[in-house]
Amino acid sequence: MNSLNMFSLQGKKAIVTGGGRGLGLEMSKALAGTGADVALMYVSTETTHETAAAIAKEFNVQCKAYKAEMADYNQVNAAMDQIYKDFGKIDILVANAGIAVGGSPAESFEMENWERIFNVNVHGLFNCAKSAGNHMLKHGKGSIILISSVAGMVATNPQPQCGYNTSKGAVTAMVKSLAQEWAKRGIRVNSINPAYMLTEMLKDVAGSHPEVSDKWKEYTPMGRLGNPDELNGAVIYLASDASSYMTGTHICIDGGYTCV
Repeated sequence: MNSLNMFSLQGKKAIVTGGGRGLGLEMSKALAGTGADVALMYVSTETTHETAAAIAKEFNVQCKAYKAEMADYNQVNAAMDQIYKDFGKIDILVANAGIAVGGSPAESFEMENWERIFNVNVHGLFNCAKSAGNHMLKHGKGSIILISSVAGMVATNPQPQCGYNTSKGAVTAMVKSLAQEWAKRGIRVNSINPAYMLTEMLKDVAGSHPEVSDKWKEYTPMGRLGNPDELNGAVIYLASDASSYMTGTHICIDGGYTCV
């Protein structure tokens, strides 16, 4: 067997939450470019429908957009049901949607922001994993990839973000738990844990606070921030049969950030 064939996603049906912008858009294109039909789930980026049409045309795959509030299980489940109806099955879930708000010290952190972070980063990911997982269980096979962060492995520095870090730590536990529960039922669950990636949101932060950006580079052995497309290889690997014996694992793509 040609080793490259192990990475093919031809005929696979994938879902990417937050797939219309940033890291989610890069990963959506990577999946489509490897042969998968892709459903883009979004909350507020209304241009996602145009983005889906552009991906479909560029890669000659089926690509459609679906709106759902990730923290609302009923909305997520309704969207997943529609995707299953439109695509015929669900093979891959990339649960990427997440937020980081309220970067203040723990003693002054607004509880409203704490709840917002957990609603999206923890409840939202579980809602998507549960709903997609139920569809995957019908076929006895699937790959769920939760996009987490190195913040789920180590405390970030220099900025204080206890709420965000704690939410990503919960995702770390979620991956282990779901992987153990579903391993014998054909579903693999892994996470990708990036460090600081040059998305538009991060560029805005770096531009406004260059001293913080300089520290991120200083604490990263490779001495630079990551490019969004540097997650694509891991996404394709975890989505494909090339990783058929991998579950419950966290892949840190961080330039060595977690080494120090």
